[in-house]
Amino acid sequence: MAETKIKALFIFEVMGMPPEHLKKSLEEYIKKLGENKGISIIRKEVHEPKPVEKEGAEGLFTTFAEVEVIVDDLNLIFEITLNMLPAHAEIIEPGNIILKNFDLSSVISNLSIKLHKYDEIAKAITLERNMLIRRLQEMQERVNNLEGSVKKPESAKPKNIKKKKPSKKKASKKK
Repeated sequence: MAETKIKALFIFEVMGMPPEHLKKSLEEYIKKLGENKGISIIRKEVHEPKPVEKEGAEGLFTTFAEVEVIVDDLNLIFEITLNMLPAHAEIIEPGNIILKNFDLSSVISNLSIKLHKYDEIAKAITLERNMLIRRLQEMQERVNNLEGSVKKPESAKPKNIKKKKPSKKKASKKK
């Protein structure tokens, strides 16, 4: 790839709970990024977690980190993007990048491989989901059939119980 080092900014976001765990997990995630050969972290800022203000997300928190890196080549930018899935990626320097045809083909091939893996996973999950839905429908039909064929015993049926009226005492007449 290009012989010039590349300065880039990545933003990583996480959501979950508890808030202390989010911040710690994000810091560990960034640490792993810096352990890769050819990647140097020059600045990182992990923001404090905040509650998610969305209906149905009660108790969840979100936070993000801004991470500036210097990488040896453009291929590492693509690897970070494909493997770590940042919310945002920006190349800061250099202003122009000159690529060789072979280098660009390598990046495109890596992208294609990753997309095929995601597609394979998505198809497998869709098939599994559809099988589970079919099984649930079959079980529901069985339950419905059982409910229609099972007769309740007489003892289980509610009996017509008449409430006794309180007896009225006749007042004795004084003569």
